Amino acid sequence: MAVVLPPLVDHIAAIKRRLLLIAATVSAWFVLTFAYATELIDWFRRPLTDDLMFYGPTEALFASIKVSLLAGVVLSLPVILYQFWKFIEPALLPREQRWAIPLFCLAAGLFALGLVFCNLVILPLVIQFFVGFGMDRELMPQLAVGTYVDFNVKFLLIFGFAFELPMVLTLLSRVGVVSPELLSRYRKHAILAALIVSAIVTPDATLFTMLLMAIPLVILYEVGILGARLFGRRNPSGGQGLKLDRTAPAGTAGHRVR
Repeated sequence: MAVVLPPLVDHIAAIKRRLLLIAATVSAWFVLTFAYATELIDWFRRPLTDDLMFYGPTEALFASIKVSLLAGVVLSLPVILYQFWKFIEPALLPREQRWAIPLFCLAAGLFALGLVFCNLVILPLVIQFFVGFGMDRELMPQLAVGTYVDFNVKFLLIFGFAFELPMVLTLLSRVGVVSPELLSRYRKHAILAALIVSAIVTPDATLFTMLLMAIPLVILYEVGILGARLFGRRNPSGGQGLKLDRTAPAGTAGHRVR
């Protein structure tokens, strides 16, 4: 006699299976990129003219591990997004399934765009500012590779996730959680929140790095408002919105009526 597993157990087993597959993919990419850790660190070092130092026996090793792990996660994004999509696909309606893959591709593209923007624009400005500040005072820079890699990786991840903000605001407007008018009304609060978040998440709390983080956040917030105006739900609180039919069957628990 076959044993029917409860839905919760099925979900936990599916999550475990997909997480193991993601971990295996990231690990495989990590092993491959670790062989190119020297080239990755050189790529990080582009804004500098001086060589990086290491002051502890394990510092260079851990710096190589960090850059290789970051590269492994970025290269594994297609698999990560695909596994997430396959997990939530059964719960989506056919119309929602058609939108899911473009949205996941857009999310991956925005994350990659954030990494590129940070690496080409923000990091050179930050590093040249701080290094130049010390050299103007006749101090010779001798940067530790571990500290330097930590600084770069944190900035890259922060900007990668920050570039998801317009899509998140647009989706929230699409489902009727927020409206363009509400987002515009709370613009001042959003600017204050951007400054607070920048002070918390940036590796150092100087005004220069706070502004370099806060200004793009505010711009991304404005892009999110524009996306909400173009693609958000029309009149989410008006009479033309969706109405619930209380006579329609609700379906069994955990299943949506299609």
